Amino acid sequence: MYYKFSGITQKLAGSAPAAAYNPQGLRPGVPTEAPAMVFASPTKMVSEAGPTVEYLGPNKVPDLQKLFQVADGVPVHLKRGYPDKLLYRTTMALTVGGALYCLVALYMAAQPRK
Repeated sequence: MYYKFSGITQKLAGSAPAAAYNPQGLRPGVPTEAPAMVFASPTKMVSEAGPTVEYLGPNKVPDLQKLFQVADGVPVHLKRGYPDKLLYRTTMALTVGGALYCLVALYMAAQPRK
C-alpha cells in the first residue's frame, strides 16, 4: 500500500502509486512549453547610450596605484600617512582593551559568589 501526506488532515493517507511518487502536486517531467522571458523588453547597449555618462570626479586609481606600489618598506596599511597611523593605533588599542575586558569578565565569572 502507498501513503502520502494529506495537507488537509495533516496525517498520512492511503493513495495510488502515482500520487505517492509525485507528492504534493509535483508534476513529473519537464514543462512542455518554455517559460516567458522576464526581461523581454529591448535594451540599449553601452555603446549606444552615447555621452550621457557623468563622472563624479577625476580617476584617482592610477595615483593610488603609484602610491601603494612604491618600495619604501612601509606596510600597505600605513602608506597614506597620519590618518592610517591613527586608525591602526585606535584599532590596536580597542583590540587590546577588548581582550583585557574579556579576561577580566572571565575571571570574575569564574569566582564563586560569597
